[in-house]
Amino acid sequence: MIAMELVETAWDSASHVLHMLDFLPLAAEPEPKGINTEGVVSFFASKIAPILLAALGVIFIGRASKGEISKVLTSSAIAIVGLAFIAGAATLFFVGEYLINLMFE
Repeated sequence: MIAMELVETAWDSASHVLHMLDFLPLAAEPEPKGINTEGVVSFFASKIAPILLAALGVIFIGRASKGEISKVLTSSAIAIVGLAFIAGAATLFFVGEYLINLMFE
């Protein structure tokens, strides 16, 4: 009989402790990590863009040596307009937070 009372008391105490442990934060959950956009932009600017520009240069020189100057000029103009759009997008990417704060304050 005494053993039964001891087991019941221990069981009640253990369940009370386990119930209280549910309310304690045991470990803080780590913050979700976002995409490192600055790293992505710097990678494209330092690795990909020079390769693409070099390929365009080789294509333009090859066409110019064949006498297709009008095609080279057209392609060059298209490439310059494309680079202007890319530069505008990069500018908005870096200045965007400032513009949003300026509009919504």
